[in-house]
Amino acid sequence: MERSADGEQRGVLFASLLMFIVGWGGLAHLALTTRPRIGGELWLFFIFLQIAVTGTAIPFVRLLSQRLTRTDNPSPLTGLVVRRSVWIGIIVVTCAWLMIPRYLTPPIMLIVILLFVVIEAFLRNRELANEQ
Repeated sequence: MERSADGEQRGVLFASLLMFIVGWGGLAHLALTTRPRIGGELWLFFIFLQIAVTGTAIPFVRLLSQRLTRTDNPSPLTGLVVRRSVWIGIIVVTCAWLMIPRYLTPPIMLIVILLFVVIEAFLRNRELANEQ
């Protein structure tokens, strides 16, 4: 059982590395070779940004989850780590999207972050209730 969990963790970290390379590489290629226009380039920017931030966040969220989990509990589930990393990516993409019409201010950024934290808290509470 332990080897399976360890293999799963390695698989997620490998996927994270792949997402990191594809996301940041795609953003660099997009920034260096295309002109900024509204259209396909904008959507490619958002997609690459989501992939890059999620791939970057997975190892940090995993490390934080391991450090903050009690010692009597097993290590955090990989699905939970990936979901929280995707939330971070969505927050960054939402803030980038709000910067285009210049609607992003610190209070709005805080509201967006709190919105996704509350959604994650509700999802986690539901998972914990189903486990018990």
